Amino acid sequence: MDKKKLSQLRPLKRELVLIDKRLEKLYERQENVPTVLGKVTGSSRDFPYTEVRTSVLMDEPKEMDEIDKQIRIREKRRKQVEKLITEIEQFIAEIPDSRDRQIFELIYIDGKKQREVAEKVGYSRSRISQVINGYLKD
Repeated sequence: MDKKKLSQLRPLKRELVLIDKRLEKLYERQENVPTVLGKVTGSSRDFPYTEVRTSVLMDEPKEMDEIDKQIRIREKRRKQVEKLITEIEQFIAEIPDSRDRQIFELIYIDGKKQREVAEKVGYSRSRISQVINGYLKD
């Protein structure tokens, strides 16, 4: 885990909320797509099989396709964001030392400054930085 990836936790959680809101709007839009009269071609059930055209009610195809495409894009991104959040939270949860884990939670999950965390856990700010660097790749 590197600092850049770890510092993305809070923005990723905000992004997840935004994706959910956008998906909700797309699902609402999907329900309100107008229906149009369309024609389908098939064959009769009995021999000789002749071509038959039937009128059907269907959702407006172009609008529905665009909405479906946007939903697929957002759902794919949602899965990616969830995977990254899980990976980061798992990294923090697997830190063996309780105080070190608390430092990571306060800084990266709660968004506290190193100075604030140092006061809370009884370390100097430079020691907090050393603890973080000890667990992270550059």
